Amino acid sequence: MGRLIKKILFLLSIAFGLQSQAQVVYCDSISYATSSTINCSFGVTGYIPNIPGTVDWTWTVCDASMCYSSSGASAYFNQVPLTDTLKVCYDVVININGFTYVCSGCDDLVYNPNTYQWEKITAQPLTVMELQSDIINDNKMYDLLGREIFEISVGEMYIKNNRKCIRIK
Repeated sequence: MGRLIKKILFLLSIAFGLQSQAQVVYCDSISYATSSTINCSFGVTGYIPNIPGTVDWTWTVCDASMCYSSSGASAYFNQVPLTDTLKVCYDVVININGFTYVCSGCDDLVYNPNTYQWEKITAQPLTVMELQSDIINDNKMYDLLGREIFEISVGEMYIKNNRKCIRIK
């Protein structure tokens, strides 16, 4: 009876054109570009393509000693030195037909004097060490309480080389 009801509901949903739409994730489309000129040590411009609503950007840029804020798709920060690592964060508020989406992100940037550009710092592992197994197979025998034993009775359970065993002979 339950299977019949499921089939009927399935057929009704098809008959009435019950549709589902793929969810659009606008935050995945966000990107930004940086710039540096003689007049401005750090500039940032945000991009988010094909948005049918309004987009508001808020930027926060921090160097080693201070944080600075600005708003708008493009922002410029003359206060930051080229020698510091910057923490660049953005908050983007997207309004589309009465729905509000808020997207946030942060990156660490460093200035490359060879290319005259700000570049993202990607985390690299400092070291990779192989773990050595500290399991010792010394053929010693232990009871279930972890005490070393030297004789085992028939049918008695014991531990040897990290395995539970039972003596059958």
